[in-house]
Amino acid sequence: MADTSDHLLAENLAGGAGVLLIRLRDRLTSAGADPDVLRTAGDLAAHQYLLDRLRNERSSDSVLSEEDSDDDTARSERLSAERVWIIDPLDGTREYGEGRDDWAVHVALVENHRPTVGAVALPARNLVLSTRSPQVLHESPPETIRVAVSRTRPPEIARTVAERLGATLVPMGSAGVKVVSVLLGESDVYLHAGGQKQWDNCAPVAVAVAAGAECTRLDGSELLYNLPAVEIDDLLVTRRELTAQVRQAIDDGSTFVGGAG
Repeated sequence: MADTSDHLLAENLAGGAGVLLIRLRDRLTSAGADPDVLRTAGDLAAHQYLLDRLRNERSSDSVLSEEDSDDDTARSERLSAERVWIIDPLDGTREYGEGRDDWAVHVALVENHRPTVGAVALPARNLVLSTRSPQVLHESPPETIRVAVSRTRPPEIARTVAERLGATLVPMGSAGVKVVSVLLGESDVYLHAGGQKQWDNCAPVAVAVAAGAECTRLDGSELLYNLPAVEIDDLLVTRRELTAQVRQAIDDGSTFVGGAG
């Protein structure tokens, strides 16, 4: 079972990778590197940092990362492991490369298919949200519901559900930033269908659940991780008092597929 040291480690890992990414971006930008170079260098550097520390500090645990191959051998190892760290070294590579602040670092520990530990760093905002000291959601309901969406490709489901709710769309970057926006009071709902992997939302979901948000599949079923397939078909994160209203808006429509994070 996860203990206090795991929560602290996740927080330190996410924060440490974030510091590395900020320094790397500043250095490469000063040297005139283009966005593609920034994205590639950042991904690899943060991945290696997280992997090295986990191998050193949690050598008996398994790791699933966006930057590692999940081949048959690796998949068999993580599926048989009691503890699996699921990490996204750089969530929002586009935003990172463009010099924006809406990107994140994700670190989560999964036990029995459920995230028991999580940390999400927003390095450019000097923030780390974690299960060690959960964010407190504001209780006052919003006058107008706000739905977090991709700033480049708002998915059909978000546009349709927002219309049914009379909600406004709030464009932003990475998946982790969208989940965290609910916790920070910058949005009230984030829903997604198609195109994400386990590392895209595992740590954000862990942090959101700890903060008291509702986090499920679109049909209300539980979100499970460290499954054979790395894809996560759909996701709903919302303030609890809006759950029934949002689900009704989802159920009123046809099946949604595809879309950006």
